[in-house]
Amino acid sequence: MVQRTVLNGARVVLPTGVVTDGRLTIEGTRIAGTAAGDGAPLGEAVGAGEAAGEAVRDLSGCWIVPGFVDLHLHGGGGASFSSGTAEEALTVIGTHRAHGTTTMLASTVTGDLDDLARQAAVLSELAEDGELAGVHFEGPFISPHRCGAHQPSLLRDPDPADVRKLIDAARGTARMMTLAPELPGGLESVRLLADSGVLAAVGHTDSTYEATRDAVEAGATVATHLFNAMPSLLHREPGPVAALLEDERITVELINDGTHLHPAVLQLAFRRAGADRVAFITDAMGAAGMSDGRYPLGPMEVEVKDGVARISDGPTAGSIAGSTLTLDHAFRRAVTVDGLGVDQAVRALSATPAKVLGLDDRVGSLEAGKDADLVVLDADFRLRGVMRRGGWVVDPR
Repeated sequence: MVQRTVLNGARVVLPTGVVTDGRLTIEGTRIAGTAAGDGAPLGEAVGAGEAAGEAVRDLSGCWIVPGFVDLHLHGGGGASFSSGTAEEALTVIGTHRAHGTTTMLASTVTGDLDDLARQAAVLSELAEDGELAGVHFEGPFISPHRCGAHQPSLLRDPDPADVRKLIDAARGTARMMTLAPELPGGLESVRLLADSGVLAAVGHTDSTYEATRDAVEAGATVATHLFNAMPSLLHREPGPVAALLEDERITVELINDGTHLHPAVLQLAFRRAGADRVAFITDAMGAAGMSDGRYPLGPMEVEVKDGVARISDGPTAGSIAGSTLTLDHAFRRAVTVDGLGVDQAVRALSATPAKVLGLDDRVGSLEAGKDADLVVLDADFRLRGVMRRGGWVVDPR
């Protein structure tokens, strides 16, 4: 006997298109079926359980979209995944869930290898408990010329033995690692990651066009926050941007906060790669969901002013240090500022990153049999409700 929830009257964004005056039925933790306003079934789970009770919600005038999936996320709510404590990690998770991110990787920041291994051990337990989709190591195997908000003194070349150490520390939950493939050991490490079932992401790199293509041939499949922390696209030196945009095997991360990318650049990348190859990310640090002020980012301190985070001191002072973005704001910006269709935004925030993680059989779209992860938005695309696995994180009432 399971609880049934029926959501009526909203515009429901399905893989096949938008259903006006739709109906979504949830039983327990799963989507049991979808229907048009006239009751015609659009999808129904096989063997759905008998319902013990039914709660009906009228969401007329709203949108229902799949829960957001974030591949690249460091912190939020004043907390950080790099703290190495489960308490802070749960604060980050709770903050972003309340903004619609129902599936997320925990991203680390460059640090001492032993410290990163300890962080991975804590995060792996949360992944095993289903709180996280896995661990993303951003650094320390990145270019000192494109380190951004990473501590230069802690950077190192990607020795495959060190890469293996971090993979092992995550106990099967390592999902992605960002590295600069042009560094000594870079291509060998990309191959190791690919052979280990870990996504190799090209980022914080000073790579050439040719060296980036070599990395893709070696097994790289993700571009870490394309355009940021890499050489610019030039007419005689296309660099990594052109190599990553042109290759159909690469999913490109884009930070759609209005600070990291000019709208014209974002639209250029989106038109070239398409919604099936773009994953909007937050790259959020501890100030996401918080006010301006000073916050830690790994071993460094960040000052947030007018919502923009920058390193406050040291050799990289003034560098943009992640974002304060949440994915509900990225979604709204995509459709109200960038001119993307709702279906395109849904793919970039849900379907495509879910597919990259190999989780598209469970999350990333509203289909019968999948996890009941969804976001309710009002007519102006502002967040009203969040459901994860059949339970309301934010009740739309």
